[in-house]
Parts: sequence; C-alpha cells; structure tokens
Amino acid sequence: MRSWTSGLSALNRRRWVNFRANGRGFWSFVIITFLFVGSLFAEFVANDRPLLVSFKGEIYAPVLKDYPETAFGGVFETPADYTDPYLRDLIAAEGWMLEPLIPFSYSTIDFNLGQPAPAPPSARHWFGTDNQGRDVLARMIYGFRLSMLFAIALTVISTVVGVAAGAVQGYFGGWIDLSFQRFIEIWSGLPQLFILIIVSSIVLPGFWTLLIVLLLFSWTALVPVVRAEFLRARNLDYVRAAKALGMNDAGVMAKHILPNAVVATVTFLPFIISGAVVALTSLDFLGLGMPPGSPSLGELLRQGKENLQAPWLGLTGFFIIAGMLTLLIFVGEAVRDALDPRKTFS
Repeated sequence: MRSWTSGLSALNRRRWVNFRANGRGFWSFVIITFLFVGSLFAEFVANDRPLLVSFKGEIYAPVLKDYPETAFGGVFETPADYTDPYLRDLIAAEGWMLEPLIPFSYSTIDFNLGQPAPAPPSARHWFGTDNQGRDVLARMIYGFRLSMLFAIALTVISTVVGVAAGAVQGYFGGWIDLSFQRFIEIWSGLPQLFILIIVSSIVLPGFWTLLIVLLLFSWTALVPVVRAEFLRARNLDYVRAAKALGMNDAGVMAKHILPNAVVATVTFLPFIISGAVVALTSLDFLGLGMPPGSPSLGELLRQGKENLQAPWLGLTGFFIIAGMLTLLIFVGEAVRDALDPRKTFS
C-alpha cells in the first residue's frame, strides 16, 4: 500500500519526516487536533438536550431540532425543557431518552445542587460548578472551542493581510517601503488596551467585534518576515528572468517569490495562534471580551480570582489554558525545525 507521502515532492517529504521525527511536536499536534475536532461536536458531548428521544414509537433528535412540549404530552407550545422533572416523567412513561455524556450545556444552571454555588467537584459535576451553578467542564469544552475558532480566524485573516502588506513593501521598495514602515511604526505604538476600552464603551463586545479590533493590530506581526524575504528575492536571477519574459509584477510576486515567503510564514502560525488565545483570554479576564454568559476561559479565570474558596475554578482555567499554549508552542517548534534546511533527524 502506497504511503500518502508518495505524492509529495522530495523536499516536502523531508520536511514531513523531520516533523514526524520530533515526537514532542508531532504528538502535540495530534492531541491539539483531536481536542479541537472533538470540541466542534460539543453539543453531542455536553448538552442539556437529549441526543435522541423515543416517545410513543416516534424518534426525535432534540440536539438537532426544537420540539414543543406538546410533542411529548405536555400542555405548552413552548420549546421543551428536558431538565423539567414533569417532562422527563412523561417521556419515561412512554419511551426513553439518550442523553449526552455531560447532561449540561455551558449555560445550563443546575437548580438542584443542594448547596450554595460554586459547588465542588462531584459525580454530578466532575469539575464542580461556577458561581451561577453552571457546569465547569461543559463551559471548559465550549470555551476551548470558542478560543480555538477565534484564534484560527484571527490568525488566518491577519496572515493574509500581513503577507500582502509585506509583499508590497519588499517587492517595490523605495518610497512605498519607507512610507509603509513609518506607518507600521506609528500604528504599532497605539495603545491597544485603551482602544478596546473605548470600543467596548461604544458597542457591545462580541466575537466579530473583538476579531476586527484585534485584527487592526495583529496583521503587523508577519510584515517584517515577508518584507525581508521579498527584499532578498526581488533581485535574484530567476525573478529578473521572469520579468524579462514579460511576466507582470503580480505574477512574479505570486508565482516566484511568495512560495518562499510562505515557508517562513508557516513557521510563525502556531505562535500567532497561541498569542490570539492569550489575547482573548486576557480581554475576557478583564471583562472587555465576550458578552456575559459566553463560554469563556478568561471568565473562568476571573471567577477563580473572585472565589478563592473554590480553587477548582482557578485550577481548571489555569490547566486548560496552560495545556493549550504548551501544545501550540511544541507544534510551533516542530514546524520551525521541519522547515529549517539545517535540521535533520535520523
């Protein structure tokens, strides 16, 4: 059976072998990928809605669709509340329910704790609850997904903008490069935190609002790397030959110089993702991030600070964030070594 790497070039096969040989980075990549893909299906793991309901011979999928209470013998046309003991008894009398592994969503408040919130870890709440009676493990799963999606979106968009800006600077040089450099120096010196405070006082912070505001500053991270690569390559013989054959500037930049710049860019991507996770967590911790009630890791840390009598809150937030950042850094180191022509592994 042929390996999937047989379709790669010799250079890319060597890079993959180097990446695979870095056991710490490779297994970190496997773990973070598994956790992220699994978190995309968080509704099937942690939810206050059953996965399946059998009632009077009919099969329902509440995790995918809203059903009125009357569908299960209730008296109201409102969406069914599957945590209501009355409704659960109705379903149990005529059928059964298949519930997720964690029968709580990130916003589900457990009114049957039997003690003041935050409640410590127990068989019902494996990681305890927060100060509003919400399951910490469920909020951690949804918060991990939110952080990763935000970080990936911010990284992809800022990379596209940063690479385009660096390419224009490095390829054309001259007054274009000089003007861009002065602009970036001024732009990078603006106080990001103050701007975020001003924005949060004008509009309600949300996923897209924070993404746009952080994008205004994060795109500058890759500009120096791409600019240096284009400055180096624009006077090489193969670039001059392409120009002599009549290829326009956009074609030369995209076909002949950009592939070399992408190699240096990819090395920085895991570190940019980890920086985006830290940025979102910090803003949520300060109360400038996602709207109240959102599954936020930074908000979990803030609750840990405000509830020192509940150490499971702070410890859970610390270990999940520290684990995420550690895995991303290990992946970044492995990618850097794999793309380094001086690195070889036996």
